[in-house]
Amino acid sequence: MEENQKQWFVIHTYSGYEERVKKNLEQRIKSMDSGDVFQVVIPTAEETEVKNGQRREVTKKILPGYVLIQMRLSDQSWNIVRNTPGVTGFVGSGNKPAPLPEEEVNRILKQMTAEAPRVKVGFRQGQSIKVVDGPFIDFMGVVDDINEKRGKVKVLLSLFGRETPVELDFLQVEKL
Repeated sequence: MEENQKQWFVIHTYSGYEERVKKNLEQRIKSMDSGDVFQVVIPTAEETEVKNGQRREVTKKILPGYVLIQMRLSDQSWNIVRNTPGVTGFVGSGNKPAPLPEEEVNRILKQMTAEAPRVKVGFRQGQSIKVVDGPFIDFMGVVDDINEKRGKVKVLLSLFGRETPVELDFLQVEKL
């Protein structure tokens, strides 16, 4: 493999410092005029979280504590990254950082650009819930099945003395 070609590397950071490390790195790259560093990426993905009947978009880190960097490995680029505040080191064996395989980089970047945000559900199967919207408002039930792709939950409600499965939207139910 050619030494001068640009490759992706993984940097380990203090947990929760990913944004700060990215900002510090970009400033250091600009001030030291390094043409060897091309991109600094924090792998994130959009998630839809349903909490208290409200849907909200949140950005979750795919690899907490890690930052991806695309660079041409040289003594200067290695020192810029290694001496950035918040960086604990490169991921790799020994003293030499190991480049991330191209297919792994592509998988992570593809995961970041997934078309539909994932829905994070606050309830689980067998949990008691209350219906807060729709024709079954104020009914109590038990979660039977969760369909995250469709944003639906199947709930067993007691109707006319019998347990009846009813499919409801995530926003129509809340935890007890």
